[in-house]
Amino acid sequence: MGKWVINHWFSVLFLAVWMGLNVFLFVNAFLKFEKSDKYYYTREILGTALAVARASARCLNFNSMLILVPVCRNLLSFVRGTCSFCSRTLRKPLDSNLAFHKLVAYVICVLTAVHIIAHLFNFERYSRSQQSTDVSLASALSHLPDHEKEGSSWLNPIRSPNTTVLYATFTSIAGLTGVIGTLALILMVTSAVEFIRRNYFELFWFTHHLFIIYMLCLVLHGIGGIVRGQMEESLNESHPHKCAQSFETWDDQDSSCTYPKFEGHPAESWKWVLAPFILYVFERILRFCRSQQRVEITKVVMHPSKVLELQMNKRGFSMEVGQYIFVKCPSISLLEWHPFTLTSAPEEDFFSIHIRAAGDWTENLIRAFEQQHSPIPRIQVDGPFGTVSEDVFQYEVAVLVGAGIGVTPFASILKSVWYKLQRADHNLKTQKAGHAALNFDKATDILTGLKQKTSYGRPMWDNEFSRIAAAHPKSVVGVFLCGPRTLAESLRKCCHRHSSLDPRKVQFYFNKENF
Repeated sequence: MGKWVINHWFSVLFLAVWMGLNVFLFVNAFLKFEKSDKYYYTREILGTALAVARASARCLNFNSMLILVPVCRNLLSFVRGTCSFCSRTLRKPLDSNLAFHKLVAYVICVLTAVHIIAHLFNFERYSRSQQSTDVSLASALSHLPDHEKEGSSWLNPIRSPNTTVLYATFTSIAGLTGVIGTLALILMVTSAVEFIRRNYFELFWFTHHLFIIYMLCLVLHGIGGIVRGQMEESLNESHPHKCAQSFETWDDQDSSCTYPKFEGHPAESWKWVLAPFILYVFERILRFCRSQQRVEITKVVMHPSKVLELQMNKRGFSMEVGQYIFVKCPSISLLEWHPFTLTSAPEEDFFSIHIRAAGDWTENLIRAFEQQHSPIPRIQVDGPFGTVSEDVFQYEVAVLVGAGIGVTPFASILKSVWYKLQRADHNLKTQKAGHAALNFDKATDILTGLKQKTSYGRPMWDNEFSRIAAAHPKSVVGVFLCGPRTLAESLRKCCHRHSSLDPRKVQFYFNKENF
């Protein structure tokens, strides 16, 4: 655990700051609505549920502000490029952008549940106070006379004893947008589980764009001003500490206490989400413009095991090792974009991808290119985008582990190493790279064309790491994986187990591809 914290201290610090800000915002908002005199009368009806609802709403706004930033791929690629001089520890959080996106989404779900439950209590208490016939402050506040021109005298949004909670929910802006936004959130989260994402990608893709509905509902949610507090002028004239106990004499002309006046809490969600939403819109505009550039397919190769290789050219295209692109084929789907790792080297005069049949879209694409007498389908390309594999040349020793089609990121790296060695590149820091291809069935790598010994089955990782540690006792070793989660856990544990506590001796750093 100690070695992990040392290697990932910046990621730990980032998460600690994020969690700390959530706690601070929740506590700050809770105390404001629980202690402020402005909401004294509101608390008489709603109790502590008012503060819980508003505190969870504040944190919802904060996390909704963050949810789009990790998926702004151009922004992340730019930051990765500008931080190339930073240490690998400082760049590490960039490799976990999707994990952070998911974590924020889970927190939004929890906060949404807390917010809904608190408001269910609030609406129930609003209804109970409106139907109450006893002489109590809560009842008096629910039956304030509507004689103000500004409509500022009411506090209870349920204005009639005959109004049900369900009716009030679906006839108010806050209630209706809350229901629609929650449904959109449920659909997005449930369709993003790994099984649906891998087997029904189209369903995941389309439902995830319901975030537009979610954001719109979030912005509109507070416009109705259902949560109301006493106006500043009314506070000065009839302070609740002085007048709350004499509520029965509010309508007496001789009384120094008058009916309190209230105003809705101003909508503030738009202030939180406006900037990241504009950033995301610019991201999408940039990606759209870039995807409209013409792509020329220079070579099509069908490899064994239904693997399609496409070699392409595009004006102004510039790449680094390990990067990936998004590909769309309009003749198959007008809206679907799929990520593929670049398998060409930056030194080559083209860029290429390898596509394995793994779903309806890839099968249709391969079938379209297999047809002999049909024109080559038109391809649109967006990217390239940066990944953790760009850091491979920052290590003295690199271990590249690919499972199945997961060898594709390392084809680019191995080719680039070959070109650099041929050109005697003195800036090449990496002196040794190990390429572990799992369950390869050919003597020649179809991606790199390099001869290699085939090793069937999974390697004994502890033996492999021990051998590397013995061969490079004072080196920094980068372990790069493109493969399944179970393999990632095994390699991560091996990296921690075989890294020396002495920073001057061998250190293993685990890096996993994420799309």
